[in-house]
Amino acid sequence: MQDWRPTISLALARLRASMLARARDYFAATGALEVDTPVLVRCPVTDVHLESLAVHGPDGSQAGFLHTSPEYAMKRLLAAGHQDIYELGRVFRAGEQGQYHNPEFTLLEWYRAGLGYLELAAEVVDLIRLCGAGHYDDWEVQWLGYRDLLQQSTGLDPAHCSEDELSNCALERGIRSGPLDHLQWLDLLFAEVVQPALPGESITVVYDFLPEQAALSRIRGGDKPAAERFEVFLGQMELANGYQELTDADEQLRRFERENRLRSLRGEETAPIDGLLIDALRQGLPECSGVALGIDRLLMSILKLERIEAVLAFDAGRA
Repeated sequence: MQDWRPTISLALARLRASMLARARDYFAATGALEVDTPVLVRCPVTDVHLESLAVHGPDGSQAGFLHTSPEYAMKRLLAAGHQDIYELGRVFRAGEQGQYHNPEFTLLEWYRAGLGYLELAAEVVDLIRLCGAGHYDDWEVQWLGYRDLLQQSTGLDPAHCSEDELSNCALERGIRSGPLDHLQWLDLLFAEVVQPALPGESITVVYDFLPEQAALSRIRGGDKPAAERFEVFLGQMELANGYQELTDADEQLRRFERENRLRSLRGEETAPIDGLLIDALRQGLPECSGVALGIDRLLMSILKLERIEAVLAFDAGRA
């Protein structure tokens, strides 16, 4: 007989519910509106780091995709006149299962009109401390630029080093891989070298990534151009990813097309581009910043748990 029991205990389920209530109370107090966007969407993401789960009807025809994030729909709400909004709900990502991953998980995503991305990063820290109910009050907060952090950890400037230099850097540290492009090497070294070296009881905000890592964020020009985005880590665990949101529809379309070309080069399936988002951006997205935060990982950190299934009612193996 298969184990039918939940993977979360009743005590942890109560703690989870109280944490979610604190988060909702925070947003209500700051004037943010809770929204609900479709889970089943017509277009998957083009992001090469994510894979969407397809949904098929009884006749085998494709009915759509389970969303990896409510981002596209929330930006359409912003373009339609909504201001500060948040969504607390389920998202789905194919091929993600392990210590910190489950194909279905809870994401808290929110947008602030007129707020800069580093100001939003500071709000993320405030929310973490509120949800932690005293757990993080004594934790140091450190702010580190992505480029400087990589250089300090590897000795290489990620903006100017070659793939051979990155490969040799990995080999020197016992990290072996097949052929990778420049960004894949950077991601690998960040995950295997930089992230494990982050201090334990510390909240780390890594900000200003390379322009090639912009995703849906705005790029700042100048002598050292940078993608205006940030990631927040609790100890060595990645928790949140935020942007100064790109408002240029033409540029966003070019990025989607570029990601599809990269998917094709990597032998991956390309994704149809979400024309509704592009049309919304053409209508006009207000200057805003946005962030997505993993609720399950936050609860794992608060309770010092090693695996994500301990904070889920049922993980993928028992769903």
